[in-house]
Amino acid sequence: MTPTSVGMRCPECASQRTKVRRMQGRGTSASFARPKVWSDPRTWSATDLLIAINVIVFLWEVADGVTLGGSDSGWLYYNGVLFGPLMSHGHHEYWRLLTSGFLHASIFHIGINMLSLWFVGRAIEPAIGKLYFTSIYFAALLAGSFGALWFSPDVPTLGASGAIFGVFGALIMIARARRISLWQSGLLPILLLNLVFDLGVAGISIGGHLFGFIAGLAGGWLVVEYGEKRDRRAVVLGGCVLIAVLAVVGSLAVAGGSGLLPSGSVI
Repeated sequence: MTPTSVGMRCPECASQRTKVRRMQGRGTSASFARPKVWSDPRTWSATDLLIAINVIVFLWEVADGVTLGGSDSGWLYYNGVLFGPLMSHGHHEYWRLLTSGFLHASIFHIGINMLSLWFVGRAIEPAIGKLYFTSIYFAALLAGSFGALWFSPDVPTLGASGAIFGVFGALIMIARARRISLWQSGLLPILLLNLVFDLGVAGISIGGHLFGFIAGLAGGWLVVEYGEKRDRRAVVLGGCVLIAVLAVVGSLAVAGGSGLLPSGSVI
């Protein structure tokens, strides 16, 4: 039989092919990846790699003078932390928009962030795939840097919280589209716990978390509307790049200002 005649005589087969096409772009291709081998980083998920990078950088910070209990010291801290005055007024240290997202102030700080990243990353990355996940993560990281600078540009800021809140935002959009209960999965309580921690503990960058979260919502919407419903990967990736570019441009515009919260706070 020709493929056409099979489709005509077997509507169920055609239906199954349609379901397979719809599932493509939802991260199902990850199922065909090589099995994870901890000794081979090439088999790790993006979540695993991001956690590993953050931990390695923190160990470097500790070796450089940062204490486990928290201290502002060391070459890595002074040259990587987000700080508006060093990105304006004749200074051009723009790399801080990115490097600050991989620095942490204490063992408690990185512990909370990496635990949150592990929970939410293992939930959303297999669902949407490594490429979408990574794109949303870095778009949210840069959006979080913009939010931190807009609120308090003259306060040193660091941490992966903005990016992680972005992943939370994307997960909410994906779960909503697939009618998955975040309460039953246990992920919404984790998000609420982070929000309570965000609003109730001194030294938290509300702007960084807020704009990272908004960027994640936008990235999740792109995945649902264009990645899954229309199978237009270029639109999703282009949208994430656009979010990142706007965040960088916005950051440079507000880095030299006084900020919405001059007294400031840090992630």
